[in-house]
Amino acid sequence: MSWLEYLKIPFTNPELILIAAVGTFAGFLIGSMPGLSVTMAVTLLVSLSYTWDTIPAIVLIIGVFFGGVYGGSRSAILLNIPGTPSSLATTFDGYPLTQRGESGLAIGYATLYSVFGGLLGILVLATASPLISSIALSFAPRDYFLIMLLGILLVGSLGSTDYKPKSIFAAGLGIIVGLIGMDALTATDRFTLGTVELKGGISFIACLLGLFGLAEVLHQLHSTNNHQSTSISGKLLPSMRQFVQFLPLSLRTSTIGVMIGSLPGAGGEIASIMAYDHAKRTVKKPSRPFGKGAYEGVLAPDTANMAAIGGALIPMLTLGIPGDAVTAVIIGGLMIHGLTPGPMLMTSSPDLFWVIVGAGILSAIFIFIWGMLGLSLFARVVLIPKHVLLPIIAFLTVVGAYAIRNSITDVYWMIAFGIVGFFMKKYRFPTGPMVLGIILGPMMDGNFRRAVMMEENILGFLISLFSHPISLMLTLIILFTLFSQTSWFQWLKGKWLRQPLSG
Repeated sequence: MSWLEYLKIPFTNPELILIAAVGTFAGFLIGSMPGLSVTMAVTLLVSLSYTWDTIPAIVLIIGVFFGGVYGGSRSAILLNIPGTPSSLATTFDGYPLTQRGESGLAIGYATLYSVFGGLLGILVLATASPLISSIALSFAPRDYFLIMLLGILLVGSLGSTDYKPKSIFAAGLGIIVGLIGMDALTATDRFTLGTVELKGGISFIACLLGLFGLAEVLHQLHSTNNHQSTSISGKLLPSMRQFVQFLPLSLRTSTIGVMIGSLPGAGGEIASIMAYDHAKRTVKKPSRPFGKGAYEGVLAPDTANMAAIGGALIPMLTLGIPGDAVTAVIIGGLMIHGLTPGPMLMTSSPDLFWVIVGAGILSAIFIFIWGMLGLSLFARVVLIPKHVLLPIIAFLTVVGAYAIRNSITDVYWMIAFGIVGFFMKKYRFPTGPMVLGIILGPMMDGNFRRAVMMEENILGFLISLFSHPISLMLTLIILFTLFSQTSWFQWLKGKWLRQPLSG
């Protein structure tokens, strides 16, 4: 059979089409509920579907994967609570659009460009898997450390110029929180204060629910402005002119999503943050200022977020290396069915590879269908009176925090970070960089220490930053990022721009 005949399998089998539709809808619902992770949903499915035939089980898992990642943007836009960590950047402009009475249009943008990013990611998976996987395989621990460090350095661009010191402070505080617990390499305690409860660390989901969910409830209760938007934009999708206008940006951010997603362990969290930063740096005339409801601030992270799925599947299928936590679970599911992801998979089971590609295309199509059918219903969340909506949000944050590990301790931490988040909002400290620090801190620490051990000492590590092409390129980018923020560079740039053209 040719690859085209394998690709037809999920499109010509009504049972597989139905499974893809159900899986995408289930993932959509789970992703839109704060605290319920896509990884948890896929793990549950793998345990329930191990008695199924391989192809239906994989189609269902891919559907939940796509639907869950997309669903996280719903609560991010409507409630300022990221349904998944990778939808954090969507809150920066998605929620301001809701406050302006444009929640329907914000969800329409998120839906349309999520489908675009998902399809582009799958296209790259189908056509460029060997090339991208070889590039990803050449990344050493020092390169992953540099990527994480770059992500932390970019937090200054998430807020306005006045907020850069506060953003850096919040990110540093987040890194400290992320490092609490037992050291993964030496099993020694770090910042545990001698308490058993802190040995397992603090769940970043609990932090996320507190900083965005409960903090928003406390902020709304404290606010003297009781005005609530009661209008929903009748326009749900951008015009063809707007679609074409934003197409170059969506292509660039899709590329960022695929490349970051293909790096094992990076995932959609970093891809969406980098895509948002890219949009903020390159879009000269946004529809509105970023952070105030710019459409570019919604479509850029959502496009990259979905494109990262195709990227994460590349190292899993071609090298047997999980691109993120979800693909790590999928590898376990494939092994249960007697398959071993890796270089021989496309040779020994080409049908499986092309079924995954077809399932991804079907899932993207159903994201558009379910997103449009449920758009008006979900958008009307903003019409619920505040005295009814706020207790519901508080209840969901408590349930979501408890559901992570069935631990009341996580609920206490969620409440604590909710109070911290409230004061951060009150004194205009951005909470996004803190969450980013919590997520990236442990990853930076682990990769840095592995890199130093590989080079035997810190001097060897520093030399390696300039002796390998990928490391050198990333180091130069980081140095430029730091240098470009100095007042001397800004003065030099302004002086150069004021120079008259010669000749």
